[in-house]
Amino acid sequence: MEEQLKDAKKKQLGNPEAKLENLTFFLIKFYTIPIALLIQARKPDKIPKWGFQADEHMEPLHCLDMDNQTQVSEFILLGLSQQPLQRQVFFSLSCILYLSGCLGNLLTILAIILDPHLHSPMYFFLSNLSLLDICFTSTTIPKMLVNHLCGLTTISFSACLAQMYFFITFGAADSMLLSAMAYDRYLAICSPLHYMTIMSVLRCTLLVVIPWISANLISMVHTILMSHLSFCTNRIPHFFCDINALIKLSCSDTQVNEMLVLVLGGPVVLISFVCIMASYTPIAVTVWKVPSVQGRWKAFSTCGSHLCVVCLFYGTIIGVYFNPASTHTTQRDMAATVMYTMVTPMLNPFIYGLRNRDLKGALQKLLLSKNPFAQPL
Repeated sequence: MEEQLKDAKKKQLGNPEAKLENLTFFLIKFYTIPIALLIQARKPDKIPKWGFQADEHMEPLHCLDMDNQTQVSEFILLGLSQQPLQRQVFFSLSCILYLSGCLGNLLTILAIILDPHLHSPMYFFLSNLSLLDICFTSTTIPKMLVNHLCGLTTISFSACLAQMYFFITFGAADSMLLSAMAYDRYLAICSPLHYMTIMSVLRCTLLVVIPWISANLISMVHTILMSHLSFCTNRIPHFFCDINALIKLSCSDTQVNEMLVLVLGGPVVLISFVCIMASYTPIAVTVWKVPSVQGRWKAFSTCGSHLCVVCLFYGTIIGVYFNPASTHTTQRDMAATVMYTMVTPMLNPFIYGLRNRDLKGALQKLLLSKNPFAQPL
């Protein structure tokens, strides 16, 4: 009997399929244990599963057994507030911010397209940023405004996933494009003689196309994984289908989803922010050497306003998605989300556009001309 067991063990060890199975099992244990520890470190035992404090309008989540879980057909968006007066105030502010941002970004795009003098790399990036800002805000704000006007709070499951997909796509592309714009300004100020050689048409195109493709791939991964989760409740304490809010509502195992928020979102946000700061540091050194006090002050004012908007955009995103769950509250997350979804897209055309003399002149021509589209491109 012992000899038969030894022979069977030798055959198993000599079998390539058995070796492959053992190796696969080892790799799974090697990678999943550190990931599980990382996720557990971000979710203390005393913190609720959704990562923020519950309020009176939110039903508590209780994880059910897999047999009792059902796939919801629609979600209920609780919005920015449940108080009628506050809802009216938030509706007015959201409407003003959205219309102002769309109008400013649309005028920026038209002015750049219609003025041949603005067909340069800097304005090419700026027009793409304006387009992204319009798409980014249009993914969430119109739905919120329509819900308020019609008294509706529901959104279908498929529409919720679509909204999340486009929100992540436009937000990630916006983040990466800002770093490309900072790199463009670095070359223009610190290497002006080589600027046109380096920033060729091909390189400019790649710096715009790569963020779009990367953002779509990242968003596709999140959306596919989200579609396989089961939910215990359909009440979303937000005004749109945010990935974090949906993960916190799920009763399924969300460790992979949470890990990918860090793994895929970290490079998009953190590396882009570091690249922007690395680009503006030599710019500040170069500007400091400008002999004219007035020119130095003007340059610092322009760079300072750019950095303020960048820090507001990235700072609020990092606070919402990359902070420990113990620091999250519903009100704080909601305020930070409003900043990067409404305020910064509205500020971008004014900070990047109206402080630029050439673009300001193009906007005046566009607004004062009786037939601006008849001008030669």
